[in-house]
Amino acid sequence: MNILKRIFGNSQTNFKEENKMKITIVCAAGKQGSKLVQEALSRGHEVTAVVRPTDKAPAGAKVITKDLFDLTLNDLKDSDVVIDAFGAWTEDTLPQHSTSLKHLCDILSGTNIRLLVVGGAGSLYINPEHTACVSDGPDFPDIFKPLAAAMAKALSELRQRNDIKWTYLSPAGDFQAEGVRTGKYILGGEELTLNSKGESVISYADYAIAMIDEAENGNHIQQRFSVVSE
Repeated sequence: MNILKRIFGNSQTNFKEENKMKITIVCAAGKQGSKLVQEALSRGHEVTAVVRPTDKAPAGAKVITKDLFDLTLNDLKDSDVVIDAFGAWTEDTLPQHSTSLKHLCDILSGTNIRLLVVGGAGSLYINPEHTACVSDGPDFPDIFKPLAAAMAKALSELRQRNDIKWTYLSPAGDFQAEGVRTGKYILGGEELTLNSKGESVISYADYAIAMIDEAENGNHIQQRFSVVSE
């Protein structure tokens, strides 16, 4: 396991007008996407939410009503950062983790627009040699293995892209949609990181803090990193 790294707090109190960014959040109507919109807006950023025609748009953001696969560079060209909050869970849609990410990479290829990806925990390593992942463990639920495999495949393909400024953020193993916003998190790397209680857990709200911190700071370009609650 990773040794615990630096503990971060919410940086929004240090926000200055000159640091205002244009952040586009794809699949912004989902549970994580909406948390990202709220966090970015709370810091004063200019936020564009990409939602499907059947989705309810988050309040306070500019809106692009369009399916992810129909997006073009023209839709995203004014962004400083694009955050991909795509999710798919059914057997027939799992391959879209790869195809959707490839589509975003292709249209952003060669630009200075950074692409941040809401990732999964199943592909985090559990040994220093990086030969075994969380999803390989005996306690990993069988029901989630296809999803973990699909997301791991998408990450593996993303790692081959050197034509885009990508970042992949994995959450803790227990990713809690309704968890409280503490305003703090522990930064980890490629390995599963446990907090001081020996837990791997984080709320969607605290994950959103970490993601918007990365949008502002750009510390993990062409890297995967992870976060866990304090």
